[in-house]
Amino acid sequence: MSAPRGRVIWIVLDGVGLKALPDAAAYGDAEAATLPHVAAACGGLSLPYLQKLGLGCLGPIEGVAAVERPIAAYGCMAEQAAGKDSIVGHWELAGVIVDTPFATYPEGFPADLVQAFTDLCGVPPLGNVAAGGVSILKKFGAEHLRTGRPILYTSVDSVFQVAAHEAILPPAALYDLCRAIKGATEAHGIARVIARPFTGNGGGGFRRTAGRKDFPTPPPSPTLLDNLAAAGIAVVSVGKIADLFTGRGIRQSVTTADNRDGMKQLLAILGTFSEGLLMANLIDFDMAYGHRRDANGFGRALQEFDAWLPHLEAVMRPEDVLVITADHGCDPTTPGTDHTREYVPLLVWSKRMTGGVDLGTRATFADLAATLADYFCLQSSPLAGESFLLQTGL
Repeated sequence: MSAPRGRVIWIVLDGVGLKALPDAAAYGDAEAATLPHVAAACGGLSLPYLQKLGLGCLGPIEGVAAVERPIAAYGCMAEQAAGKDSIVGHWELAGVIVDTPFATYPEGFPADLVQAFTDLCGVPPLGNVAAGGVSILKKFGAEHLRTGRPILYTSVDSVFQVAAHEAILPPAALYDLCRAIKGATEAHGIARVIARPFTGNGGGGFRRTAGRKDFPTPPPSPTLLDNLAAAGIAVVSVGKIADLFTGRGIRQSVTTADNRDGMKQLLAILGTFSEGLLMANLIDFDMAYGHRRDANGFGRALQEFDAWLPHLEAVMRPEDVLVITADHGCDPTTPGTDHTREYVPLLVWSKRMTGGVDLGTRATFADLAATLADYFCLQSSPLAGESFLLQTGL
């Protein structure tokens, strides 16, 4: 049996969780339920397209009813990986489950790592604290402009973040610095180094640019993307996907500034992309709203995405498959500003499907990777997860 020569359009809504996982209490997230809580905070959401796909059948979401006959295959997926950040979430979606959590440093990085960074910079960094990206600029931006010292910070995630004003340290130089420290951070069990260029001034405020760049640890074993590439099947990524997978298995990648840009780029690529996997991450739910505890903004972004989906449907071919899911939660209504340990929604649809089907609760995000490997007829794909392809009728 030869591989289908259609296109899979896989959209990851970053941070759009559904409800707390059974082990969420161990992560401080027992009360998390991103989608239901955002809907309640907004007084209900209008998501007619996602509703007809079956989103309302996954649990109570104010304004999103459970329709009697959804058109998509619908369900939810549990995370098995240790952690709740984007990197382990995306790896599990692609069939690789991380059993050992990456190291976090909520009290700041150890002295030897800071010294290694200082040696590379020539000056000691500012910060070395756990903080949000906006607050860290408010606190240290002016001093950074005065001294030229880079700003170092982290969060409850396993990240080593370096912020620098573009007039002090141009993005290319900032990226070089982040690459140079990568070996030392890996020795300390840190998942990602993130470059955070910014502009502005103390009087008018500082603004992070679209020049963010992630330098992650590579996946420990081949992912779905690697296996597709080995089979000669094209993988094109939109947003931060390429960064999370260190570019492995990806033939072409496009960076984006925000959700709107991501949706625009996705439609543009479909104009020339003939077959294979197109995988996109829409970041605003997490970056712009979840971490900033902005439930209303989160809700507006969901409604904007829903209103865009008919434009995507209009350019989809009969053989195309649309997959919508998430990588973790980021509940803006619960205490803290960090990711939340949650089930994620799963919606799979094609114009050639004759009706919806309940996929139930999947034991792992990796079931999606196994399904796509099955869909593309990968002959030997040692990925975690169990395929649900036959249930979809595709």
